[in-house]
This record gives sequence, structure tokens and C-alpha cells, in this order.
Amino acid sequence: MPEVVVGTAYGTPALRVRKAFMCRLREDGETLAIRCDPEERPFLIEVNDGVLFVTPHYQDWPMGLVALPRAGEELVRELLEDAWAERAPKSLIAAWRLEHPCDE
Repeated sequence: MPEVVVGTAYGTPALRVRKAFMCRLREDGETLAIRCDPEERPFLIEVNDGVLFVTPHYQDWPMGLVALPRAGEELVRELLEDAWAERAPKSLIAAWRLEHPCDE
């Protein structure tokens, strides 16, 4: 995704778009903490039982947790694209959609 940079958060690898946090690998190396729409999160967890979940720590934040060993590549890609779209500036999203009209 455009302007995504790799950095760190809490000592683990993380992705940001224009300094806005998208996701990070948790300390166990197998769980991805990722930004998501809090209204969509219950549905995502329901349809991806055993793959997506939330702990009490993340309950009040717009975040979800992904068990990477059980997650398919397509799901992770979709979650990353959604996290990017939530955090990227609208002008960047609009420019990307102009260049990729079939990706919507």
C-alpha cells in the first residue's frame, strides 16, 4: 500500500502510513494487532472464529488480533488494506483508487 513504512511499536515490527499506526506484531511473534473498524470487529471475529479475536486489553480500542498461523494470506491482505484505508489520508486513498479502479 502507498506510503506504508516499517518501524517498531512496543519493541516489535509495526506498519504505519504517514506516521499513523496500522498494525504490529505482538511479542509472541504469531499474533498481529491490527487496526479495525470497531463496529465491524464483532462480525469479523464471528466469521473468522479461531483466527480473529480480541482480549480485554484491546476491547476498548479499534483493534483486533489475528492468529497468524491460522490466518489465510487473503484474509491478512484484506485486513491490512482495511487498516491502511482507515489510517491513510483521504487524498492518498483517492489517488490510489484512481490508479487501481479494479481493486475496489
